Amino acid sequence: MTAFWFFRPLFQRHAARLAWTLLLSVITLAAGIALLSVSGWFLTAAALTTAAASFNLFGPSSLIRGLSFIRILSRYGEKVFGHDTTLRLLADLRGWLFASLFPRVPLADRGLRHGDLVSRLTADVDALDTVFLVAIGPMLAALLLGSAMATALWVFIPAAGVSYAILVGFAVLGVPAVLILASRRMGTELVEASAAARIAVLDGIDGHADLIAFGETATARASFAGSAARLAASRRRLGMAGSLAAAVTQALAGAAMISVLWFGIVAVHAGTIGGPLLAGLLLGTIASFEATGAVVRGVARLGVSAAAAARLKAISTARPMVNDPARPDPLPSGDVRFESVVFGHDRRRPVLRGLDLSVKQGSRVAIIGPSGSGKSTVLALLLRLYDPQAGTISIGGVDIRTVAQRDLHEKVSLLSQDSPVVLGTIRENLLIGRADANDAALWHALASARLADFVRGLPEGLGAFVGETGRTLSVGQARRLCLARTLLSQADILAFDEPTSGLDREAELAFLADVNAATAGRTVILATHAALPLGAADHILRMVDGRLETA
Repeated sequence: MTAFWFFRPLFQRHAARLAWTLLLSVITLAAGIALLSVSGWFLTAAALTTAAASFNLFGPSSLIRGLSFIRILSRYGEKVFGHDTTLRLLADLRGWLFASLFPRVPLADRGLRHGDLVSRLTADVDALDTVFLVAIGPMLAALLLGSAMATALWVFIPAAGVSYAILVGFAVLGVPAVLILASRRMGTELVEASAAARIAVLDGIDGHADLIAFGETATARASFAGSAARLAASRRRLGMAGSLAAAVTQALAGAAMISVLWFGIVAVHAGTIGGPLLAGLLLGTIASFEATGAVVRGVARLGVSAAAAARLKAISTARPMVNDPARPDPLPSGDVRFESVVFGHDRRRPVLRGLDLSVKQGSRVAIIGPSGSGKSTVLALLLRLYDPQAGTISIGGVDIRTVAQRDLHEKVSLLSQDSPVVLGTIRENLLIGRADANDAALWHALASARLADFVRGLPEGLGAFVGETGRTLSVGQARRLCLARTLLSQADILAFDEPTSGLDREAELAFLADVNAATAGRTVILATHAALPLGAADHILRMVDGRLETA
């Protein structure tokens, strides 16, 4: 549960809205208790009053109607404030999480599966954003109203007030405490089972073609069925714990009602209170336990929220792969140099083994070689996504480990085979490359990537909407849009990692020709396994056993 404290600053931003939500919740529940109490008193008093006696019907009737309106309005306000606060908190949580992850990508924990990461970015955040509304808020409201009801009972029936306070204390604090302890492990199991199910689904989708080709669909189906069964079992166990806690709470509510009735009858016989007042207090006691029911329902989910909070804290505080120096050096323009660079994700099996590379400013160098030979690793090291285990990488004679990552990423721009077309307009996709670019700069970048005519032909032009992953574009158009985005950046050094992946030979040759024309004057490092046409690069190097040789 200590993981919740880590997120305290995010909740504090919305303290005023959360306070209003709590106040409206208290007013709603208090109005409900008062409504039932007054109704019980009124009906009992009216029944006991003789026909000849005068009885003021209008005062209690007006009070009942007023309490009904108060309850309706406060309930509506509580829902509006509560949902608005939840959505604002959800936006803050997601923004904070992505901002925390940006400097930590790629994650140091290479064992973290894609499906598990997706689960943390979606389901875990969803589990955390309602902590206050479904658990903490109802518990505070129940404590306030339980204290008020115990005080009212103590004033009229002291013994009933004491017994009620004990019973409601167990319902508001005791039962939730036991449920929290019991559900912590269940919540962790449920979150992990949910992540495992997502992993199984994503693995099945990503590897669908391979599973069919190798006849392993039955294995994948069995794996998913096992994950689904574990998830269902975890949900059943947590649901059973919540149901038992709810049953205990209902038993405590019944005990409180019997206790008030017992001591109330004694008080009526002693003449201390009247029958109508006892009826009102009895119904008020029953109504006050409405709040405790919400507490149990919320606390049953607290174990899941706590597990989700711990998982989010773990990835948001993970050790970054690289860190900025305390006093970064300025980064000049100049030649790119790799000197005796050694690197491997597994230190025992380095991919690069004493690699040397020198790229003159403004020149174009191509690195060729089979997949897995280390070409992409060279570009990742240039962007300082990782630091080499030995050797140095410099730009303009300055070791890139001594400069700020922001300065380095302004100097080096990457177009990889996985560069995405994001859900949005063409303009929004281009502005990722340079946020302050005007329309003239956008059109120039599109023209350099030979995509301007296509965009001008669209009814909305730059405002044309492209689907998720660019599904409204052809593969070639999507690659050219990503190229335009890369060209739009003001980086002196452009790194291309398999930029023609997925293109046919004709489209590949046209793309490479356009890259040459569009990148004139900039330093270009192209990593590819494609057959390069004549003039595609000033120098072509081949990756062989972790080192570069002239091709």
